[in-house]
Amino acid sequence: MKLPHRRSFLLLAAGTVALPAMAPFCWAQIYPARPVRLIVPFAPGGQNDIIARIIGQWLSERLGQQFVIENRPGAATNIGTEAVVRAPPDGYTLLLAATANAVNATLFNRLNYDFIRDIAPVASINRIPGVLEVHPSFQAKTVPELIAYAKANPDKISIATPPKGTAGYMAAELFKMMAGINIVHVPYVVAPAMLTDLLGGHVQVAFDGISSSFEHIRAGKLRALAVATAARLEALPDIPTIGDSLPGFEASGWCGIAAPRNTPIGIIDKLNREINAGLADPKIKARLADLGVIVLAGTPAEFAKHIADETEKWGKLIKTANIKPD
Repeated sequence: MKLPHRRSFLLLAAGTVALPAMAPFCWAQIYPARPVRLIVPFAPGGQNDIIARIIGQWLSERLGQQFVIENRPGAATNIGTEAVVRAPPDGYTLLLAATANAVNATLFNRLNYDFIRDIAPVASINRIPGVLEVHPSFQAKTVPELIAYAKANPDKISIATPPKGTAGYMAAELFKMMAGINIVHVPYVVAPAMLTDLLGGHVQVAFDGISSSFEHIRAGKLRALAVATAARLEALPDIPTIGDSLPGFEASGWCGIAAPRNTPIGIIDKLNREINAGLADPKIKARLADLGVIVLAGTPAEFAKHIADETEKWGKLIKTANIKPD
């Protein structure tokens, strides 16, 4: 992201918080007056979809209207994202924004929208720790063993990931670059299909979000070599970080709620308060903990900064590794 673009985005996000009271705030008093669509630009059953349904159910109970989950996968999340960008800015069409949105800003040269310009950050929800995992039959039991095997057998290891542009995909690219290894990268169209093949032994190594793999790891059906976070996870305290072997490595996914640009600040603030209340609720916290994710509550301005930081980080990797869209 160009620096002036980034600075303008952050100033706009911060400025909305300080706007004086005005007529649009009245809209928040009656919002929502009808069901709200929460568009998830991923297929059903994946980690982001699960989290969207948890938050959607919470908002439905708190606000007295249904928050209907609408899965709109395709084109690396661009189809669902564009549907929200083009929707009326009235709070009745929301987006489950995720890592792919920050990645796509650089990955695609020509999009029909500018994510940072055309969305209004509402609330971050969580970080989704990535995990480097293998089928139990695979011989490498540590990251150094995997790297050594890959160097001794270039292009003989296939590493599966969710679709191009997702956190798992970018983590694998970062791993390849930092480890200096040649491995065959196999991005799946949908993450659940990748997990099915990994469990069946059709692929041996994968990068995935912990949400969808956690129970399989605990049951011994998959073996976690390392987590992609900067520190060890409370959910998997015995599993080292990739950074223990490759200092500086960190690649977490994330998701949150966004709205079309120009959505009234009163509605954004109302949604932010309710989402943060959910993230502080013991039952919601327990459900997220069961998924192995890390709660990431904050203000709309803080979410805007997070999006800007992620866009810059992955943009650099895309350019360095010369990653192209399919």
